[in-house]
Amino acid sequence: GEVAGRLSCYLRHWVDVDPYGFERSKDFDYESYEELMSEYLVVLTRRSIKWSKLLKGKRKVQKNVKLKRYVRKGIPNEHRALIWMAASGAQDQLERNPGYYQSLLRAEHDPKLVETICTDLNRTFPDNVQFRKTSNPCLQKALYNVLLATGYHNPVVGYCQGMNFIAGYLLIITKDEEKSFWLMEALLGRILPDYYSPVMLGLKTDQETMMDHNVMWTLVVSRWFICLYIDILPVETVLRIWDCLFYEGSKILFRVALTLIHHNQALIQQAQSLPDVCQNFKQITHGPFVDECHTFMQKIFTEPGSLSMATLTKLRATIRSRIITEELGPTDPEN
Repeated sequence: GEVAGRLSCYLRHWVDVDPYGFERSKDFDYESYEELMSEYLVVLTRRSIKWSKLLKGKRKVQKNVKLKRYVRKGIPNEHRALIWMAASGAQDQLERNPGYYQSLLRAEHDPKLVETICTDLNRTFPDNVQFRKTSNPCLQKALYNVLLATGYHNPVVGYCQGMNFIAGYLLIITKDEEKSFWLMEALLGRILPDYYSPVMLGLKTDQETMMDHNVMWTLVVSRWFICLYIDILPVETVLRIWDCLFYEGSKILFRVALTLIHHNQALIQQAQSLPDVCQNFKQITHGPFVDECHTFMQKIFTEPGSLSMATLTKLRATIRSRIITEELGPTDPEN
Protein backbone atom coordinates (compact mmCIF):
# COMPACT_ATOMS: atom_id res chain seq x y z
CA GLY A 1 0.00 0.00 0.00
CA GLU A 2 2.71 2.47 0.97
CA VAL A 3 4.75 1.71 -2.18
CA ALA A 4 1.66 2.22 -4.35
CA GLY A 5 1.00 5.54 -2.58
CA ARG A 6 4.55 6.74 -3.16
CA LEU A 7 4.49 5.60 -6.79
CA SER A 8 1.31 7.56 -7.47
CA CYS A 9 3.03 10.63 -5.87
CA TYR A 10 5.96 10.29 -8.28
CA LEU A 11 3.75 9.66 -11.31
CA ARG A 12 0.80 11.92 -10.55
CA HIS A 13 0.81 15.71 -10.18
CA TRP A 14 -0.08 16.93 -13.64
CA VAL A 15 1.58 13.81 -15.06
CA ASP A 16 3.88 16.13 -17.00
CA VAL A 17 5.39 17.62 -13.81
CA ASP A 18 7.65 15.69 -11.40
CA PRO A 19 7.21 15.67 -7.58
CA TYR A 20 9.56 18.67 -7.25
CA GLY A 21 7.68 20.85 -9.73
CA PHE A 22 9.92 20.34 -12.80
CA GLU A 23 8.12 19.94 -16.11
CA ARG A 24 8.89 16.75 -17.94
CA SER A 25 10.27 16.98 -21.46
CA LYS A 26 8.04 16.28 -24.47
CA ASP A 27 9.86 13.01 -25.14
CA PHE A 28 9.71 11.81 -21.50
CA ASP A 29 9.66 8.02 -21.36
CA TYR A 30 6.88 7.29 -18.86
CA GLU A 31 7.12 3.53 -19.32
CA SER A 32 10.81 3.28 -18.36
CA TYR A 33 10.28 5.78 -15.55
CA GLU A 34 7.41 3.81 -14.07
CA GLU A 35 9.49 0.62 -14.23
CA LEU A 36 12.47 2.35 -12.62
CA MET A 37 10.43 4.07 -9.89
CA SER A 38 8.41 0.99 -8.96
CA GLU A 39 11.74 -0.71 -8.10
CA TYR A 40 13.24 2.35 -6.41
CA LEU A 41 10.13 3.01 -4.34
CA VAL A 42 10.36 -0.42 -2.76
CA VAL A 43 13.84 0.63 -1.59
CA LEU A 44 12.56 4.07 -0.52
CA THR A 45 9.71 2.60 1.51
CA ARG A 46 12.05 0.17 3.26
CA ARG A 47 14.48 3.01 4.04
CA SER A 48 11.65 5.26 5.19
CA ILE A 49 10.54 2.71 7.81
CA LYS A 50 14.14 2.40 9.06
CA TRP A 51 14.52 6.19 9.23
CA SER A 52 11.27 6.58 11.17
CA LYS A 53 12.54 4.04 13.72
CA LEU A 54 15.90 5.78 13.93
CA LEU A 55 14.44 9.26 14.41
CA LYS A 56 11.38 8.32 16.51
CA GLY A 57 10.06 11.86 16.07
CA LYS A 58 13.34 13.43 17.31
CA ARG A 59 14.22 16.92 16.11
CA LYS A 60 17.94 16.42 16.88
CA VAL A 61 20.39 13.83 15.55
CA GLN A 62 24.01 13.05 16.33
CA LYS A 63 26.50 12.19 13.59
CA ASN A 64 27.72 8.60 13.94
CA VAL A 65 28.65 5.57 11.82
CA LYS A 66 25.08 4.30 11.65
CA LEU A 67 23.70 7.67 10.54
CA LYS A 68 26.43 7.99 7.89
CA ARG A 69 25.46 4.57 6.52
CA TYR A 70 21.80 5.58 6.48
CA VAL A 71 22.62 8.85 4.69
CA ARG A 72 24.59 7.03 1.99
CA LYS A 73 21.57 4.83 1.35
CA GLY A 74 19.39 7.91 0.88
CA ILE A 75 17.35 10.21 3.11
CA PRO A 76 13.58 10.03 2.55
CA ASN A 77 12.37 13.39 1.28
CA GLU A 78 10.27 14.06 4.39
CA HIS A 79 13.42 13.92 6.58
CA ARG A 80 15.83 15.71 4.22
CA ALA A 81 15.57 19.20 5.72
CA LEU A 82 16.11 17.86 9.26
CA ILE A 83 19.16 15.74 8.36
CA TRP A 84 20.77 18.30 6.03
CA MET A 85 20.43 20.96 8.73
CA ALA A 86 21.85 18.71 11.46
CA ALA A 87 24.69 17.15 9.44
CA SER A 88 25.96 20.43 7.97
CA GLY A 89 25.97 22.38 11.22
CA ALA A 90 23.32 24.74 9.81
CA GLN A 91 20.85 23.90 12.59
CA ASP A 92 23.40 24.89 15.28
CA GLN A 93 24.08 28.18 13.47
CA LEU A 94 20.37 28.93 13.18
CA GLU A 95 19.84 28.31 16.89
CA ARG A 96 22.88 30.38 17.89
CA ASN A 97 21.77 33.33 15.79
CA PRO A 98 18.04 33.87 16.36
CA GLY A 99 16.63 36.69 14.23
CA TYR A 100 19.88 37.09 12.25
CA TYR A 101 18.33 36.12 8.91
CA GLN A 102 15.48 38.62 9.33
CA SER A 103 17.96 41.34 10.32
CA LEU A 104 19.85 40.81 7.04
CA LEU A 105 16.62 41.30 5.09
CA ARG A 106 15.90 44.51 6.99
CA ALA A 107 19.36 45.95 6.25
CA GLU A 108 19.72 48.80 3.75
CA HIS A 109 19.84 47.18 0.33
CA ASP A 110 22.74 47.66 -2.05
CA PRO A 111 21.12 48.51 -5.43
CA LYS A 112 23.87 46.71 -7.40
CA LEU A 113 23.38 43.46 -5.47
CA VAL A 114 19.59 43.74 -5.80
CA GLU A 115 19.87 44.31 -9.57
CA THR A 116 22.23 41.34 -10.11
CA ILE A 117 19.95 39.01 -8.15
CA CYS A 118 16.79 40.26 -9.87
CA THR A 119 18.34 39.68 -13.29
CA ASP A 120 18.82 36.01 -12.47
CA LEU A 121 15.43 35.37 -10.81
CA ASN A 122 13.54 34.74 -14.05
CA ARG A 123 16.37 32.55 -15.33
CA THR A 124 16.11 30.25 -12.31
CA PHE A 125 14.34 27.01 -13.20
CA PRO A 126 11.96 28.38 -15.86
CA ASP A 127 10.88 24.73 -16.21
CA ASN A 128 9.73 24.53 -12.58
CA VAL A 129 6.11 25.47 -11.86
CA GLN A 130 6.91 26.54 -8.27
CA PHE A 131 9.06 29.43 -9.54
CA ARG A 132 6.37 30.88 -11.84
CA LYS A 133 4.81 34.20 -10.88
CA THR A 134 1.38 32.56 -11.32
CA SER A 135 2.22 29.88 -8.73
CA ASN A 136 0.86 30.13 -5.19
CA PRO A 137 3.07 30.30 -3.24
CA CYS A 138 5.65 31.46 -5.77
CA LEU A 139 9.20 30.58 -4.69
CA GLN A 140 10.73 33.56 -6.53
CA LYS A 141 10.27 35.96 -3.60
CA ALA A 142 11.74 33.41 -1.16
CA LEU A 143 14.65 32.87 -3.57
CA TYR A 144 15.26 36.62 -3.77
CA ASN A 145 15.32 36.87 0.03
CA VAL A 146 17.72 33.95 0.51
CA LEU A 147 20.14 35.28 -2.13
CA LEU A 148 19.97 38.82 -0.76
CA ALA A 149 20.65 37.67 2.82
CA THR A 150 23.49 35.42 1.59
CA GLY A 151 25.03 38.38 -0.28
CA TYR A 152 24.98 40.57 2.85
CA HIS A 153 26.17 37.83 5.14
CA ASN A 154 29.15 37.10 2.90
CA PRO A 155 30.11 40.39 1.20
CA VAL A 156 33.37 38.96 -0.21
CA VAL A 157 31.33 36.59 -2.38
CA GLY A 158 28.20 38.73 -2.63
CA TYR A 159 26.24 36.99 -5.34
CA CYS A 160 27.56 35.00 -8.27
CA GLN A 161 25.86 32.92 -10.95
CA GLY A 162 25.08 29.39 -9.95
CA MET A 163 24.07 30.33 -6.42
CA ASN A 164 20.48 30.92 -7.58
CA PHE A 165 20.08 27.27 -8.63
CA ILE A 166 21.55 25.96 -5.38
CA ALA A 167 19.28 28.19 -3.26
CA GLY A 168 16.36 27.15 -5.49
CA TYR A 169 16.94 23.45 -4.78
CA LEU A 170 17.25 24.16 -1.06
CA LEU A 171 13.89 25.96 -1.09
CA ILE A 172 12.21 23.13 -3.01
CA ILE A 173 13.34 20.66 -0.34
CA THR A 174 13.14 22.65 2.91
CA LYS A 175 10.19 24.89 1.93
CA ASP A 176 11.76 27.31 4.43
CA GLU A 177 13.70 30.52 3.72
CA GLU A 178 15.68 30.65 6.94
CA LYS A 179 16.77 27.01 6.74
CA SER A 180 17.76 27.52 3.09
CA PHE A 181 19.84 30.55 4.09
CA TRP A 182 21.73 28.62 6.79
CA LEU A 183 22.31 25.67 4.44
CA MET A 184 23.73 28.14 1.87
CA GLU A 185 25.94 29.53 4.63
CA ALA A 186 27.17 26.02 5.46
CA LEU A 187 27.92 25.27 1.79
CA LEU A 188 29.72 28.55 1.06
CA GLY A 189 31.49 28.84 4.40
CA ARG A 190 32.43 25.32 5.42
CA ILE A 191 31.59 22.60 2.91
CA LEU A 192 32.85 24.36 -0.24
CA PRO A 193 35.09 27.21 0.95
CA ASP A 194 36.33 29.51 -1.86
CA TYR A 195 34.21 27.83 -4.54
CA TYR A 196 32.27 31.03 -5.17
CA SER A 197 34.79 33.67 -4.08
CA PRO A 198 36.00 36.23 -6.66
CA VAL A 199 39.18 34.24 -7.50
CA MET A 200 37.41 30.88 -7.03
CA LEU A 201 40.54 29.46 -5.43
CA GLY A 202 38.68 26.47 -3.96
CA LEU A 203 37.16 25.54 -7.31
CA LYS A 204 40.47 25.95 -9.18
CA THR A 205 42.21 23.83 -6.56
CA ASP A 206 39.63 21.06 -6.90
CA GLN A 207 39.81 21.20 -10.71
CA GLU A 208 43.54 20.65 -10.58
CA THR A 209 43.17 18.00 -7.92
CA MET A 210 40.93 16.18 -10.40
CA MET A 211 43.63 16.60 -13.07
CA ASP A 212 46.19 15.08 -10.73
CA HIS A 213 43.71 12.21 -10.61
CA ASN A 214 44.46 11.70 -14.35
CA VAL A 215 41.48 13.69 -15.51
CA MET A 216 42.14 16.27 -18.18
CA TRP A 217 38.64 17.57 -18.67
CA THR A 218 38.60 20.47 -16.22
CA LEU A 219 36.39 22.76 -18.30
CA VAL A 220 33.42 20.44 -18.15
CA VAL A 221 34.09 19.12 -14.66
CA SER A 222 34.29 22.65 -13.22
CA ARG A 223 30.70 23.18 -14.33
CA TRP A 224 29.68 19.95 -12.56
CA PHE A 225 31.34 21.18 -9.37
CA ILE A 226 30.10 24.75 -9.40
CA CYS A 227 26.44 23.82 -9.86
CA LEU A 228 26.73 20.73 -7.63
CA TYR A 229 25.34 18.56 -10.47
CA ILE A 230 22.08 20.55 -10.81
CA ASP A 231 20.81 20.33 -14.41
CA ILE A 232 23.62 17.86 -15.11
CA LEU A 233 22.20 14.74 -13.47
CA PRO A 234 18.55 13.75 -12.83
CA VAL A 235 16.92 15.53 -9.85
CA GLU A 236 16.56 12.36 -7.77
CA THR A 237 20.27 11.53 -8.26
CA VAL A 238 21.33 15.10 -7.42
CA LEU A 239 19.40 14.95 -4.15
CA ARG A 240 21.07 11.66 -3.22
CA ILE A 241 24.47 13.28 -3.91
CA TRP A 242 23.50 16.26 -1.73
CA ASP A 243 22.49 13.92 1.12
CA CYS A 244 26.15 12.86 1.26
CA LEU A 245 27.53 16.34 0.46
CA PHE A 246 25.95 17.83 3.60
CA TYR A 247 27.12 14.89 5.71
CA GLU A 248 30.59 14.08 4.32
CA GLY A 249 31.69 17.24 2.52
CA SER A 250 33.10 18.05 -0.89
CA LYS A 251 34.89 14.76 -1.53
CA ILE A 252 31.52 13.45 -2.64
CA LEU A 253 31.73 15.73 -5.70
CA PHE A 254 35.00 14.01 -6.61
CA ARG A 255 33.54 10.55 -6.13
CA VAL A 256 30.69 11.34 -8.51
CA ALA A 257 32.98 12.87 -11.15
CA LEU A 258 35.50 10.03 -10.93
CA THR A 259 32.75 7.40 -11.16
CA LEU A 260 31.18 9.02 -14.23
CA ILE A 261 34.56 9.31 -15.92
CA HIS A 262 35.84 5.90 -14.88
CA HIS A 263 32.64 4.21 -16.04
CA ASN A 264 32.75 5.96 -19.43
CA GLN A 265 36.49 6.03 -20.05
CA ALA A 266 36.34 4.42 -23.50
CA LEU A 267 33.80 6.96 -24.77
CA ILE A 268 35.65 9.94 -23.29
CA GLN A 269 38.99 8.89 -24.77
CA GLN A 270 37.48 8.91 -28.27
CA ALA A 271 37.02 12.69 -28.03
CA GLN A 272 39.36 14.53 -30.40
CA SER A 273 38.28 18.14 -29.84
CA LEU A 274 36.58 20.33 -27.24
CA PRO A 275 33.14 20.01 -28.93
CA ASP A 276 33.64 16.22 -28.85
CA VAL A 277 34.54 16.39 -25.17
CA CYS A 278 31.43 18.48 -24.39
CA GLN A 279 29.20 16.14 -26.40
CA ASN A 280 30.60 13.01 -24.76
CA PHE A 281 30.37 14.48 -21.29
CA LYS A 282 26.74 15.36 -21.97
CA GLN A 283 26.13 11.77 -23.02
CA ILE A 284 27.65 10.28 -19.86
CA THR A 285 25.34 12.30 -17.59
CA HIS A 286 22.21 10.78 -19.16
CA GLY A 287 20.79 7.30 -19.36
CA PRO A 288 20.15 4.31 -17.07
CA PHE A 289 23.55 4.49 -15.29
CA VAL A 290 22.67 7.85 -13.68
CA ASP A 291 18.88 7.42 -13.64
CA GLU A 292 19.11 4.43 -11.31
CA CYS A 293 20.19 6.61 -8.42
CA HIS A 294 20.35 3.87 -5.78
CA THR A 295 22.77 1.70 -7.78
CA PHE A 296 24.68 4.79 -8.91
CA MET A 297 25.22 5.88 -5.30
CA GLN A 298 26.51 2.42 -4.38
CA LYS A 299 28.94 2.72 -7.32
CA ILE A 300 30.40 6.06 -6.23
CA PHE A 301 31.58 4.45 -2.99
CA THR A 302 33.19 1.48 -4.74
CA GLU A 303 34.39 2.52 -8.22
CA PRO A 304 36.85 5.33 -7.35
CA GLY A 305 38.43 3.20 -4.60
CA SER A 306 39.58 4.73 -1.35
CA LEU A 307 39.33 8.51 -1.29
CA SER A 308 40.05 9.74 2.18
CA MET A 309 39.49 13.35 3.15
CA ALA A 310 43.06 13.40 4.55
CA THR A 311 44.55 12.53 1.15
CA LEU A 312 42.39 15.13 -0.56
CA THR A 313 43.29 17.80 2.00
CA LYS A 314 47.00 17.12 1.50
CA LEU A 315 46.71 17.18 -2.29
CA ARG A 316 44.61 20.36 -2.14
CA ALA A 317 47.15 22.13 0.09
CA THR A 318 49.97 21.42 -2.38
CA ILE A 319 47.97 22.54 -5.39
CA ARG A 320 46.53 25.56 -3.60
CA SER A 321 49.97 26.93 -2.79
CA ARG A 322 51.02 26.34 -6.41
CA ILE A 323 48.00 28.29 -7.73
CA ILE A 324 48.61 31.14 -5.27
CA THR A 325 52.25 31.35 -6.35
CA GLU A 326 51.27 31.34 -10.04
CA GLU A 327 48.53 33.94 -9.64
CA LEU A 328 49.95 36.22 -6.97
CA GLY A 329 53.66 35.57 -7.30
CA PRO A 330 55.86 34.22 -4.48
CA THR A 331 54.92 35.55 -1.05
CA ASP A 332 57.39 37.87 0.62
CA PRO A 333 58.67 36.22 3.82
CA GLU A 334 59.05 39.68 5.39
CA ASN A 335 55.26 40.28 5.27
